[in-house]
Amino acid sequence: MKSVFRTFMMLALAAMPFIASAQKSSDPEGYVTYSLPSTTLVLDVEAVQENFYAGPYARYAEKYLGIKARQKDETVWQITQVSLTPVVEADLARRYSLALTAEDADLSFLKLTTAGLISLSDGGYGLPQNWRFPVAGEADFSDKGVSSNLRSEATTLYRNDRRESQFSKVSVQQNMVVEKTLEQKAAEAAQTIIRLREQRLQIVTGDTDATYSGEAMEAAVNELTRLENEYMSLFVGYSDFQTQKATFDVVPSADRESQMYVAFRISETAGPVPSDNLSGKPVVMEIVPQTVAVIEPEDPKAAKKAAKLQKVNYLIPAVCTVKIKDGSELLIQSRVPVYQLGVLASMPVTAILK
Repeated sequence: MKSVFRTFMMLALAAMPFIASAQKSSDPEGYVTYSLPSTTLVLDVEAVQENFYAGPYARYAEKYLGIKARQKDETVWQITQVSLTPVVEADLARRYSLALTAEDADLSFLKLTTAGLISLSDGGYGLPQNWRFPVAGEADFSDKGVSSNLRSEATTLYRNDRRESQFSKVSVQQNMVVEKTLEQKAAEAAQTIIRLREQRLQIVTGDTDATYSGEAMEAAVNELTRLENEYMSLFVGYSDFQTQKATFDVVPSADRESQMYVAFRISETAGPVPSDNLSGKPVVMEIVPQTVAVIEPEDPKAAKKAAKLQKVNYLIPAVCTVKIKDGSELLIQSRVPVYQLGVLASMPVTAILK
């Protein structure tokens, strides 16, 4: 058994240099290699999570305060900011090489990066396209007004009292101690809110026996407002907010017939998540490339001759209209150059060097 194990280890150690050399790859010596550019669309997304907790008296808010309140707990995510930034990278699947002679030693026309990306003269890498939009709000008049939403009516109750052969109505009054219902508690809280508003109005207008001025008035008004907000939360509930930021990359592909991509998703529990997380609602990116005119050679013979020359390949990017949609809502729209959706062109090396 030991001899078998020793033989196995010797074979494994002997094979390690071959494995290491197989994993390495190198370009031919004496050649200039380069890659064509590729555009990656980077999305920086900011979303706000709202954890809402309904008040125990929510269903009585309209009856006692004249307002509508949310009836149940819920968690809601809403996108508050999206920025689109085109980033140019090297397309490692589209690489070329140049065999230059000593006469062609001037390579000033090439700008090579450490990633092997080539550019000829300009470096149009695009600018960030930002769009900030507020969270849609609704009118809220829950803390306005000092009048009650109810009115009082006097009602007399009777019971039938039988005396001999006649019935007569006799008023009855009965007192007993019973537990207050949820609606009765809501009614008392609503009355407290009305009283707090009346006291605050009296202090502000001076319609009170006490005299308030300066810091004393401000402190009294602030305390009444704090108490009112505490009682109001029993009807309208309260929310906790949390902001989450995430970054997603979309690399357009010229091989796809439809330039529709799921940029990212919005999950009810996790917020912005990658496109492969199927638990979220998709946010779609639509790319509409502008048509690039293709030039046909005027002289077929000259075209055949030019095809034999050593040349540098480059891409003319397609200017694309990029739209980000959350369902039917358009979040952002911008025009962005996308290299891989453009046209492949070339020029002779000799023409550049001369």
